[in-house]
Amino acid sequence: MYGLWKPRVLGAWRVPSAGPVILAVNHAHGLDGPMLMGTAPRPVHFLIKKEAFVGPLDPFLRGIGQLKVDRSGTDRKAVTDALAVLANDGVLGIFPEGTRGEGDFASLRAGLAYFAVRSGAPVVPVAVLGSAERRSRAIKAVPPLRSRVDVVFGDAFAAGDGSGRRTRTALDAATTRIQERLTAHLAQARRLTGH
Repeated sequence: MYGLWKPRVLGAWRVPSAGPVILAVNHAHGLDGPMLMGTAPRPVHFLIKKEAFVGPLDPFLRGIGQLKVDRSGTDRKAVTDALAVLANDGVLGIFPEGTRGEGDFASLRAGLAYFAVRSGAPVVPVAVLGSAERRSRAIKAVPPLRSRVDVVFGDAFAAGDGSGRRTRTALDAATTRIQERLTAHLAQARRLTGH
């Protein structure tokens, strides 16, 4: 990432140095996940759509610890694998919107709340900004080479209410709390970076 673009990483010290943690990342461009993996202070294990695991990418993604997920339904193996990352004090990366979109955290799915409440892992909001603003003339699918992409880490927070309940009501409340924190972090990151 540092060889092709100019990442500016802000607040990486906010990521707990040990123990389980979930990085909740906005997703406006396909570069967002690799940019975070290349700049995060700890190795990140992302839930990645199974369609990405093709050809030479399959052994590469598996080799760097990425998790395959079938988005057509509830993928129990992916859920188990993600919880195992957290149980082993690892870092789980999640795009809480489920897929690429505006990158504004407007429509969160319940998966992030489930992992956070079930594992007790703190959530760190992450804003990746600048990846989708301009396109390279040479390769239209990526930002211009050597352009600045900002990765802004926010303060860790607990998603649950402390009760440990995993009822639908508790998960809905956790999702609302998460969305409020992620939206506020994104607004702050935009003010901070000028994106």
